Amino acid sequence: MSRHRNVRSMNYKDEYDGYDDVYGHSVEDDYCISPSDDAAEFLYDRSRQPQMSAFFTEEDNIEEEDESAEVGQHEAGSKPPVLNDLDECKLRSCLDEIRNVIGESLPENILVEIIIKSDFQVDKALDTALSTVPSAADEKPAGVPKPQRTRKERERGKKKATTVVTPEVKSENKTSSCTNGVIRTTPVEEKSSPIPIKVVPPGAKTLNITKGFEISTEKGEEETHEGLKGSNTPTPRSQSPGSGRITPIGAEVPDPDVINKKALLSKESSKSRGRQSKVDPLAQYRQDRGDAKDHLHLVTIGHVDAGKSTLMGHLLFSMGQVKQKVMHKYEQESRKLGKQSFMYAWILDETGEERSRGITMDVGQSKFETPTKSVTLLDAPGHKDFIPNMITGAAQADVALLVVDATRGEFETGFESGGQTREHALLVRSLGVNQLGVVVNKLDTVNWSQERFQEIATKMGTFLRQAGFRETDVTFVPCSGLTGENLVSGPTEESLKKWYTGPCLLDVIENFRAPERPVSKPMRISVADVFKGTGSGFCISGRVETGMVQVGDKLSVLPQNETATVKALLIDDAPVQIAYAGDQVSATICGIEKENVNVGYVLCDPAKPIPVTTRFEARIVVFNIQVPITKGYAVIMHHHSLVEQVVVSKLVAQLHKSSGEVLKKHPRCLTRNTSGVIELESNRPICMELYRDVKELGRFMLRVGGVTIAAGLVTKIY
Repeated sequence: MSRHRNVRSMNYKDEYDGYDDVYGHSVEDDYCISPSDDAAEFLYDRSRQPQMSAFFTEEDNIEEEDESAEVGQHEAGSKPPVLNDLDECKLRSCLDEIRNVIGESLPENILVEIIIKSDFQVDKALDTALSTVPSAADEKPAGVPKPQRTRKERERGKKKATTVVTPEVKSENKTSSCTNGVIRTTPVEEKSSPIPIKVVPPGAKTLNITKGFEISTEKGEEETHEGLKGSNTPTPRSQSPGSGRITPIGAEVPDPDVINKKALLSKESSKSRGRQSKVDPLAQYRQDRGDAKDHLHLVTIGHVDAGKSTLMGHLLFSMGQVKQKVMHKYEQESRKLGKQSFMYAWILDETGEERSRGITMDVGQSKFETPTKSVTLLDAPGHKDFIPNMITGAAQADVALLVVDATRGEFETGFESGGQTREHALLVRSLGVNQLGVVVNKLDTVNWSQERFQEIATKMGTFLRQAGFRETDVTFVPCSGLTGENLVSGPTEESLKKWYTGPCLLDVIENFRAPERPVSKPMRISVADVFKGTGSGFCISGRVETGMVQVGDKLSVLPQNETATVKALLIDDAPVQIAYAGDQVSATICGIEKENVNVGYVLCDPAKPIPVTTRFEARIVVFNIQVPITKGYAVIMHHHSLVEQVVVSKLVAQLHKSSGEVLKKHPRCLTRNTSGVIELESNRPICMELYRDVKELGRFMLRVGGVTIAAGLVTKIY
């Protein structure tokens, strides 16, 4: 209790000394709380009727007076003339110019009459208005009340200052003086001159006035200021024009409202000029990348254990992309694990689990250059459990290498017995890859047999033509990933040199054509990954599908419909200022929470957003499936980096597989190796484009139970 106040021994008389004169009042309040005569305002008196004016403040009265004055002026004025659109524009332009000079000294109806009589000529109307201002004050009849100004006019009158381009002149409302070549204007009484009027001495003659600036003066004024201009008296710092406090000779203090209006107009015009002069994306792309090597995204696909990682790892080592010291380390470590044949595969398979299991699980990435190409290598997994990862890598690819195992029994397993050779070839073709190199790997296990090579080429060629590849776009090359035969140079084995005279693997990659980049289309970036960066904000990685993106651009994040700003761009871990269609980028963005961006979202141009829907129509090609596709069939859709469950809501038609002719409307089901038009619905909104508009975002895959059952093209978005 010692911490509390000692209430028992408190002397209340000493505690409240000094408050005796306000007995009955609160210590904190200034009004009486006792119902006595002094608190009559708290008591209701029926005989005392409250006045309505007690409920209005002075500001409300002023507003009513302003409104009544404006109504009176409108009623007193003549009916406005009827003008066409051109004359109306001329009238408004002249009114703005004259208001900049004379302010609100004349009512608008008088100014309109003057402008119309002057045939919309600013100079003539301005001279007439200036001559009308003093006469209107002199001829004002007695007894006419002074027109009341609105609050806006009073505030404008307080802000305005008038500069006089004459020697010292005294008038009723202001005194002007000239010191050190600087005109000083001192208002005497603000009430006497609500609108600043330029004072001209008797006998002075105004030649011309344009846009509120005097362009000529009287001879007497020039002689008056001649001595001041030629004097060597230094101008104080506070009187310099740059200080913003004093106006130099011959200039007038502009109206702040006019300054703000002109600044706003200039800002809008600069924005419009910026939009008009925006650099053409195609021209910018040719300027930046015109002399650079063509960029290719190359994906390696094929059945598991076909030797994809070993083949490409040995290719990188033979091209000098891997140092000998690192290769020696991989050789020693793989030998300890009893997997020495995997030492080249470890160049691309970097994780411990991939090395211990001996298979590729995620898409490995590397980069190398040929004489005319800059190639980004994507090593896709071949195991059937990692087909979704393979689709992610294939969606980024421009061209593909299909690796098959020439060992007897292995090729048949991957191609005929439900292996991934067929599925991978169909997937890359459905994802837009139309150039394919078929690498017949491990041909050394059959002593470089020409008959085995021809057998594989015949079977694969027939299947690839059925899958949609043209014969001229498919190249077959014999190789050995373990020995490095026919990778970067021609064959050296005598058994191979006898019958093969074609290109090596590097030449096949060199002969691939770079696809056309859709740079001129609206910008689209498909989000493949979201992660925390090193600096502020967070990063997203993905492919620029169309258009171009620059640092500082504002983008829309759909389907979340939020706005983000690009702070930095990285291509192959190198910072860049601009990225184009086809580039795989990592972008640092801000202005949006990380939780609001997910894999499968699309960053796009806010002016041209991507369509967002939950229902769309598509044309599909059905693969070799066991269960027919019917209405209500639930499937997993792979669309660029998006994986979403959708339902077949309607079977529109069954089509001829080659010609596209409608064979049957509203079929009951779609069986294997058929083609049709269906409608799909999703539970959540997804971003899609029509295939005819943006091919990169108009393709998708349908999978069920780990098996790809169909590929489709978006034809209609609801």
